[in-house]
Amino acid sequence: MRLHISLDDGLVEELDGRVGARMRSPFIAAALRRALDDERRWEAIAGAAGAIPEAGHDWDEDPATWVRSQRSTDPRRVG
Repeated sequence: MRLHISLDDGLVEELDGRVGARMRSPFIAAALRRALDDERRWEAIAGAAGAIPEAGHDWDEDPATWVRSQRSTDPRRVG
């Protein structure tokens, strides 16, 4: 799909200096994919904020013991 965008001259000059005039579209597409992926990740982070209550966890009384018990149940860990 074609899309018309406007960029200031300095930005286009820098873009051309980095990737060349013939590689503008692929570079912009890759940059846009990364930016949209970042936006999705930030939305997920913001959506998860506050999902875990501040108290009432299995690890509240003794975090070190809880961590050791979690590690001992992982079959990928070696003694």
